[in-house]
Amino acid sequence: MDHLAIAERFVVAHYPEADVAVVAGSTARGERTPSSDIDLLLLGDRLFAVEEQTSEASTHEFEGEIFEVFAYTPAGFDEWADRGVAQHRPVTVHMLVEGIAIRDDGRLAALRARWQSVLDDGPSLSAKESDFRRYVITDVLDDLRDATDALEQQVEAAILFERIAELMLLSEGRWTATGKWLPRRLRSLSRERADLLSTPLLARDYAAFAARVEDELIRAGGRVQSGFVR
Repeated sequence: MDHLAIAERFVVAHYPEADVAVVAGSTARGERTPSSDIDLLLLGDRLFAVEEQTSEASTHEFEGEIFEVFAYTPAGFDEWADRGVAQHRPVTVHMLVEGIAIRDDGRLAALRARWQSVLDDGPSLSAKESDFRRYVITDVLDDLRDATDALEQQVEAAILFERIAELMLLSEGRWTATGKWLPRRLRSLSRERADLLSTPLLARDYAAFAARVEDELIRAGGRVQSGFVR
């Protein structure tokens, strides 16, 4: 099935005023699964009926496919892209830079060059944010070590994996992610470190997992607890 052709027809049918259309996600990477949707980034000056509207995220069914649409005016895209960069998860920027263009009015190359430089620079982790993140990890790590209830252990361990993985990435100047993309980003940073962290977690060996988290916490600057002001 030609998903790019379906995407082109979808744009014509639902967003004919789009100036730029980019197919992203698993469809663009050639990694679709049976449940994959089609991620679509749209830019245009006249996308919305309401003049003040600058952005929209919506889900559509079209020709048997599910489309996840992220539509922006130029100003709206800049606003959301800047927000993603500030949160260290520039999802829309990755879509713009890495996706496959199916419509382009000539502005895409300059946009990609501009935002590629932002991605290349990587995130900036301030000392204050590092302290806060290490404080949270210290607290959850102690909770995990104290937990005796199996469900509480699983919940605390899941939270801890997410928090320490984010810190590992940010400390190395790498962008973070959510869901399935977080372990993928972590493995791209270091397969060895990712395996050391994930192997005891998957085995539900929480003592060993906590020890690996402690190792990474020390590597990032150590525990933060007494005297911390937030």
